[in-house]
Formats: sequence, C-alpha cells, structure tokens
Amino acid sequence: MRQSVFVARRKAGWDRLEELIAALDRRGIRSLAPGELSEFGRLYRWATSDLAYADGHRFDPTLRAYLNRLTARAHAFVYGAKTGEPNRIRRFFTHAFPAEFRRSKWYIVACAALFASSAVLAYWLVTIKPVNAYALLPAELITPLHGSLHDTNFKFDRDLAPLVSSAIMTNNIRIAIITFAGGALLAIPTFYFLLFNGLMVGGTGALYTNAGYGYDFWATIAPHGCIELTAIVISAAAGMMLAAPIFNPGRLRRLDALKINARRAGILILGVCCMLVVAGTIEGFFSPLRFPPEVRLTVGAATIVLMITYFGFVGRDRTPIETD
Repeated sequence: MRQSVFVARRKAGWDRLEELIAALDRRGIRSLAPGELSEFGRLYRWATSDLAYADGHRFDPTLRAYLNRLTARAHAFVYGAKTGEPNRIRRFFTHAFPAEFRRSKWYIVACAALFASSAVLAYWLVTIKPVNAYALLPAELITPLHGSLHDTNFKFDRDLAPLVSSAIMTNNIRIAIITFAGGALLAIPTFYFLLFNGLMVGGTGALYTNAGYGYDFWATIAPHGCIELTAIVISAAAGMMLAAPIFNPGRLRRLDALKINARRAGILILGVCCMLVVAGTIEGFFSPLRFPPEVRLTVGAATIVLMITYFGFVGRDRTPIETD
C-alpha cells in the first residue's frame, strides 16, 4: 500500500484518537463514557498496528514520528502512567492482572490441560505399578514412607517459620521466572518445567496413596498448593505467550509482536510472583499447624473459590480499555 493511500484510509482514526487523548488530558479517564473507553482502546490498538506497518514499509520519517508520539501519549493512559504510584499498584491488582488473566485464558487453559494430563498420567502409572516412580520422579523423592506428608514435611521449629516461608517463596518464584523466561527459547524449558511439576505432583500423590497416606497428602498441600500450582500454570502461559510471536507474528513484524506479548506476559509473571508470596506465607505459617485434614481441605477449597472470584469477576465492574 502506498503511503498516500495508507494515510487517507487511517487519518480519520488518528484524528479521533487525538480528540480522545485531549479529553483525557483535560478531564481524566473517568470523563469518558463506557463506549468512548472501548473506542479509545480500539483506536490505540489500531494506531500501534499502523506504527508497526509504517516502520516495516519505511514510510516517511515524519509520519512515523507522528504515529510514535500518538501511540506514546495513548499508552500513558492505557497503562496508567498518568496516575500516582499507589493508584498504579491498586489498578494492577484490581484491573490489569485479572483482566490480563482473562485475556490470556486460552494460553492458560492449554497449560492447565498439559499440567493436569501429566499429573493424572503419573498418578495412574505409579498407582498400577509403583516401580514406575523411578522413571518419573527424582530419586530423592522415592524413599520408603513411614508417615504422612504432614508428619514428615513440617518438623521444623515454629520459630523458624519466617525463614522457611521466605525460602519457599524464593524457590517458587525462581522456578516461575525460569518457566516464564523459557518462552524466549521456543518455550522448551517452559514445557519441561510445566510437565515436570505435573509428574511430580501426580507421582508423589500416588506414592503416598499407595502407602495409605493419600488423604493426608492432598489435605496437606491443599491450603498452599492450589495457589502455588495455579501460579506455575500462569507462568507457563506467560512463557508460551512470549514464544508465540516467534512462530506466528501475525501481521506485525516479529520484533514488534514480541514486544507486545512481552508486555502482556510481564503483567502475568508479576502477578504470579505476588501469588507465590501468598502461597509461601500459607505454607510456612499455616500448613504446618496440626489442623484436621478436613480443615486443611476447606482452606484449600476457599482459596479456589477466592481465585475463581478474583480472576473471573474483579475488574469487570468498570469498562476496560481494550488493547488486544
């Protein structure tokens, strides 16, 4: 497409985006009607695509500079750069993170399916033939079981709970970041860590079940494990998102598509780190307490309900700025 035709077709949208930015500069984002917010997000998305197109076709530098300024001004409102730091933090938890979770749902569903499949497969294989554990699990996990997970895994001094909790958080966050960053390597490390965690959960659960401690095993990991394993799945989804433009950049240049997906994945992995802080706190302070299995399972179920509520409904009470 020639530059003159490109400008003629797209200029009306750019002008309208400038009008909305001017209104936001004067009165703030709350001054826009829900329909205008949606229109703003749509025009911003088109403008970023137009900028990538203009760059890719080496259009006039003046036009490219104009589009770069236009998208930068709109970006400030889309991602909250005009607000104070406390508001940005609040908006991240009340809108950006749950909204990005919903927007990335197919990546997350795919990773959850892979994780669940590997866990179920490992559980079945170890249940029907315990020796299969040697092919699926690290050797240090395959030891004779003479007690429940709760009795053997939480023997540390309760005064050391802060230290234990901190160590758990650090380790889990490290694994989540590696899983996410593996997306830059065609997602090969991402899939490895996702499948490994599924095999470990399913295989270990089968070992304890075979030894007669299955009910206690699931009750022990439920309070912190529901959040922890969900976070690992989300981190893998972020890694898949990072790898997606390498295989299919769409109509954008590969580098531009990678930048866009990296920003989205960054929101997910930041939220994952916060989830793992919560999970580590529960595992260090609550999980070791001598509550009956029913209480521990109830707490685990409560965390599932809270996550469903948070990711399913938080942020829907305001019309989001659409940027996908």
